[in-house]
Amino acid sequence: MSLIYAFAVAAQMGAGVYLLLSRHVMRILFGVVLLSTAANLLIFVSGGLQFTAPPVIPQGQQMLGEGAANPLPQALILTAIVIGFALVAFAAALVLKAYQSLGSVFTDEQNDAEELGSPFAKKAADNV
Repeated sequence: MSLIYAFAVAAQMGAGVYLLLSRHVMRILFGVVLLSTAANLLIFVSGGLQFTAPPVIPQGQQMLGEGAANPLPQALILTAIVIGFALVAFAAALVLKAYQSLGSVFTDEQNDAEELGSPFAKKAADNV
């Protein structure tokens, strides 16, 4: 079963890197999503795939009983999902604003700052 998850992580990481190397901004965003999902799956698999009891402390006890699942990978995955969602929402807002202001979703065409020249060129000319 772990081998199936290993192939799933590898496929998602490969697809994510492939999409990150694209020139289309939405594909880059989907690449970030795939890499985030692959990282979550990797953390999940590293926690161990076993049929165990849920990590809930019974009433009247101080610690988890024998055979309970490790709650740390679950907490890490939950935190990573929330952070990944916030990252994707922020990046989607940036993509939308870039499309509205520049009129393109291709990184080759989003070069307005390059046409203005270097901000240090004017200061260097003034000092001479």
